[in-house]
Amino acid sequence: MNTPRVAPGTLLELGPVNWLVVRAMGLATGTDDPHIFATLGRSRGLFRGWLHYSSRMMPFGELSRKETEMIIIRVAHLRSCDYELDHHRRLGARAGITAEAFEQILEGPDAGWGDRERTLLSAVDELVAERDLGDQTWQALRRHLDERRAVAFVLLVEQYDGLATTITALRVQRDEFRGSGRR
Repeated sequence: MNTPRVAPGTLLELGPVNWLVVRAMGLATGTDDPHIFATLGRSRGLFRGWLHYSSRMMPFGELSRKETEMIIIRVAHLRSCDYELDHHRRLGARAGITAEAFEQILEGPDAGWGDRERTLLSAVDELVAERDLGDQTWQALRRHLDERRAVAFVLLVEQYDGLATTITALRVQRDEFRGSGRR
């Protein structure tokens, strides 16, 4: 990836509240310098609003943690967003996604999933590619998700699709994780 268009902020650039939030997010994610948070934190109050909204998608969303991670990993893969893949490989493992299941998610909806998982992954693929869901896909999704969760599903996909766009456009650099010496 190229040089960041917006460098991660320092205490002075982030302000004390955002700087503390970024430090806390670093502890939570296992990195001393979480680039996405330190970059978006430069927007001050907007960052805190985005963070609140984002947390309502993950980890406090309407879908199970495991399904949420499956969806995020699929979006990150479709968008070729290594930053998201790095983080959600780790978060997904905490939510019960094995290394084999991670590879299966990358492979896609036809990689031997049950009906529910295949439907979710197919809907992710269609939403990312078409920016819409056809009636047949919507009906399939609704077989598995009530109305509230179907709305949450669309918001989750679009949140991480938009985040992948932000990461790409701002050229946010991948993080290094504590203790592993690798991404």
